[in-house]
Formats: sequence, C-alpha cells, structure tokens
Amino acid sequence: MSNLTHNNLEVSNFSKLLLKWHKTDNDRQLPWKGEKDAYKIWLSEIILQQTRVEQGLEYYHNFILNFPTIKDLAAADEKRVFKLWEGLGYYSRCRNLIATARIITEEYNGIFPSSYYDILKLKGVGPYTASAIASFAFNLPHAVVDGNVYRVLARVFGIGEAIDSTAGKKNFHQLANELLDRKQPGKYNQAIMDFGATVCKPAVPLCDCCTFQKYCEAYADNRVQQLPVKEKKIKQRARYFYFFIIQCGSKVAIRERQDKDIWQHLHEFPLIELVQDAHVDAAIEEALNRKWITEDAIVKQESAVYRQKLTHQSITAVFINTRVKKLPASLKNYDWIETNDLAAHSFPKIINDYLNSEELLQEETH
Repeated sequence: MSNLTHNNLEVSNFSKLLLKWHKTDNDRQLPWKGEKDAYKIWLSEIILQQTRVEQGLEYYHNFILNFPTIKDLAAADEKRVFKLWEGLGYYSRCRNLIATARIITEEYNGIFPSSYYDILKLKGVGPYTASAIASFAFNLPHAVVDGNVYRVLARVFGIGEAIDSTAGKKNFHQLANELLDRKQPGKYNQAIMDFGATVCKPAVPLCDCCTFQKYCEAYADNRVQQLPVKEKKIKQRARYFYFFIIQCGSKVAIRERQDKDIWQHLHEFPLIELVQDAHVDAAIEEALNRKWITEDAIVKQESAVYRQKLTHQSITAVFINTRVKKLPASLKNYDWIETNDLAAHSFPKIINDYLNSEELLQEETH
C-alpha cells in the first residue's frame, strides 16, 4: 500500500486535511484529550474498551477521584476497585487493571513505561491501546487503529477487505501507519478517532459536511453503508440462569464467582443453570435436590424475566426469592451477609437490575 493515491488524495494531504478539520471544526470535549499523564490515558483507554464514551465518563472521573495515581490503584483493596467498576462489564479488564497497576508500581517504581514495546507487554494492553498511550503521552509515532479508524480508512480509500481478517488487519495497520503524521502523532491519532466518532459515523455519517467528501471512494460509489466489511459473525450462546435469593432471618447467601467464566470476582446468589429455558419448577426441584432449600421453605416471589446480552452470550435470568428457617449446610461455602449489606458488594448488571427493581421493593414491603 505504499505511495497511495486515491481519487487524487495523496497520503501527505490526508493528514493535512484531517488535522485542519480537527483544529477548526472539532469541538468534542473529553477530559483525557490533551492529557500527558500516561496513567490517566491508560485508565481512560481501558475503561473505553467495549464501552461507549458517554457511559465511561463517569467511571473515569470516579477512578481518578478515588485513585489519583497508579500507586493508589495498586494499593487499593480489590473489592473496592471491582465495586467502582461495577456496571462496565468485561470484568477481565478490571482484573488486568489491578494487575498492571501493581506491576508498574513494583517493577517501574510507579512510573509508567515510556517505550511502546514495554507498554505492549502490560496485561490487558494490545497494539491499539499501546499506540494510544505511546502517542498521546510520549509523542511516539505509532498509529492507533480502532473501529473509528477502520471505518474512516475503509470509506475514504474504498477498501473492501474485511477488517476482521488476518490480511485485512495487516493492511489497514500498514495504511494507518503510512498516513500517520510523524511529527505530531498524538494530535493525528486523536483527530482520526474524533473524525470517525463525530463525522464518519457508523449509521448516519455526515457526508454532506465531510472534509474528505470529494476524495471519498465510498461516497463516490454510493458504498458508505457497505463499508467497512466484516467477514465473521459473532455466534451467541444462550444461557438460562435461576438465581435463588435464600434468606434466613435478615441474612442472605452470596458468593464470589471464581470460575473462569463470565463475571469472575463479582458476587452472585446461589445459581442453577439449566441447559434450556425451563419452567421455574425445574429449578426449584434442582434446589431441593441440592438441599439449598427444604420442602417447608417459603417461595415468596418469582421475578419477571431479566435479560442481558454479552458479546458472545445471551443471558436469561429469573430470581426466586425464598425464606428458610435455618442455614442450609449445603451452602456452607457461601457468605451469609445482612441484606442491608448487599449494596457494598459488586454484582453483575443483571443482578443489580433486579436488586434495583420496583418488584423487589414491592416484595420487601409485604
């Protein structure tokens, strides 16, 4: 892809047009734009992986408020960190966040590494995040390639190669680095991401006011909505969860998920997973078999159906609120906590949706 010229748009002119747009027409205000503290840049990038900017802003502010430096984050209690992360999903990011903070504190004396390749070695940091940190914090010439960048390049240069293919990834990264303004890589990277987020948007791009309109091959060929191309479709696994809120007096059973599965290190109620969407009676029968409850247990409430879609999984959940007279021996590995203390623990979104629901409030008043 060397010496590219597309529709009279030379490589050198691409960055000039982009940076001119960024200077004069872009007013996208974000707290980390122009930031040079590698810790804050890293934090924002990890939060924004798989998360919309609008959702991530509050989390970013809360993390900076609670952990002003990477040493503060490294020294923090993990449960406190997970509680702050609660609701962001993809909790492996949070585990990697804690691990990396401790590595930098212990091995780099709390000073963020300034080499692209050292940054790339950190847990949870891939080529995109390493490029972002290296260019924004240290002005190193590494091009970022995220969804926004793929979209801009595919449309402007009319590239029909799949962005999720091995060859496609390689070629897009090569083109991105060829287009990069090496004198001001941080500004360039921020500009192309902002352009993709505000002008060359996925569904409703602003082609009428686009600075690249007369050069854009997708616009000329009426292919804007067809680019970029993806060849792989995500297959979703359907899972059916039945959570038992088993209360004994003022206490309720919960535990921290430890298995290498979704929601690791978050808390949950005793869970029965069935292979298909079955009737609640089947879950209650299984709870009886496991001796979580006995025949004289009081089933006070069966919740509405709650759903949560993850990248590769679709979760359907029902909550079964029960009362027992004594603590079941079969749940000895669970923590029995006061119901008033539930809010201090971190739960997956689907459980929080139920805990914050009106139907739970109504049940508690009966």
